Amino acid sequence: MAYYTVTGIMKRGIPVLLVAAIISITAGQLLHAGQDLLIAFPVLLILIPPLIKVGGDTGSILGARLSSAFHLGLVEPVGGVVVRNNIIACLVIGGVSCVVLSVAVWAAAILLGIGVVYGLLLKITLIAGCIEMAVVFAATIGIAFVSHRHGLDPDDVVIPLITAIGDIVGIMAVFVAAWVVV
Repeated sequence: MAYYTVTGIMKRGIPVLLVAAIISITAGQLLHAGQDLLIAFPVLLILIPPLIKVGGDTGSILGARLSSAFHLGLVEPVGGVVVRNNIIACLVIGGVSCVVLSVAVWAAAILLGIGVVYGLLLKITLIAGCIEMAVVFAATIGIAFVSHRHGLDPDDVVIPLITAIGDIVGIMAVFVAAWVVV
């Protein structure tokens, strides 16, 4: 019998998608809870969607690369060279993306007539990006190893959960960064 059947994928995928949906709903509620901060600093409304996308995307890239390495039998323990090199590559991608994102958000804020100091925006973006990447990458590695150990395909588990975790962590990271910087 084939491992990849529609029924099998549905049985393995639906619980993961339900958990991801609950996490995403929680992220929306967290965003609502920080409404006062968002009103006080409207540039954060421009920053949050692309920043959580950067965290989710880099985490998904890491998850996909680890999943491929699992399928090829290349993954050693967590401290191995494959895991380390993939983390470094994703950190570089995420760091560059955060800097480019800060410039894009600053330009969009100027076009929309929102006054913002670029240095302040850069600090918020970098702090939030670092927090998000640290948590998302740790979760990615943990979920990939646990799912593989339990016989689940990391491709089916990691990416849906990491994109949802990236949403909630990204929102919290922006709020923490704004609190620290401002």
